[in-house]
Amino acid sequence: MSALIEAHGLTVLRPGGRDTVLQGVDFRIDPQEIVTVVGPNGSGKSSLIRALLGHMPLAAGRVTRRAGLRIGYVPQRVQVDTTIPMTVRRFLSLPRRVSDGVAARVLARTGVEGVGARQLTQLSGGQFQRVLLARALLHGPHLLVLDEPTQGLDQPGIVAFYKLIEEVRRQTGAAVLMVSHDLLVVMRASDRVICLNGHVCCEGTPQHVSSAPEYRALFGAGSEGTLALYRHRHDHDHDHDRDAACLHPRRQSGAS
Repeated sequence: MSALIEAHGLTVLRPGGRDTVLQGVDFRIDPQEIVTVVGPNGSGKSSLIRALLGHMPLAAGRVTRRAGLRIGYVPQRVQVDTTIPMTVRRFLSLPRRVSDGVAARVLARTGVEGVGARQLTQLSGGQFQRVLLARALLHGPHLLVLDEPTQGLDQPGIVAFYKLIEEVRRQTGAAVLMVSHDLLVVMRASDRVICLNGHVCCEGTPQHVSSAPEYRALFGAGSEGTLALYRHRHDHDHDHDRDAACLHPRRQSGAS
């Protein structure tokens, strides 16, 4: 199966070019796969996303994207100018206008139908995240990229959002690449987890990563028991491919 995005030996420097944020990272994501990247603060999670999307220069390595790949992106933070009136419907048509029918369909798909006429500033945190997801779905992406999409949500909102991601993948067939700190629930929707700390510490199914010594060294000796490990239908399709995928740690060089 051809990967949507594949990286080999990816090395990224911090702005200024003196410190290494990522060293020798290999990565791939396949169609319809949900991959979650976890790691401590400063581990290079967001830098990995930006490098894969071509928004950050590489010091070494290469990134290959499938020809014609359509990507929907939900950023970590979106600043809304509260002095400028902006309805949800108008927001969905920036920078490229979409029809009322398309806008209504993506809002319904993300569970916020009927909010098109509301101001962005009137939305709750959970509604706003769903609108951002709807915007990412406008043009039928093959890959959804979500950089810590549940920041600012309470625990019920976080759980509901990850359930929504599973449903969106089932309905659209899009692959999903997520960065997250939500260790208690993030494994629920993941086919594969990558634990990052300037390099790939370990990688594999949620069950493998949660029991890996490299993971426990980063998140504490009791972290294995803190993860909510769930099974969903798609897991069975990946068991044979992923169960042996936990990797030995690579040498860390200059990464934070």
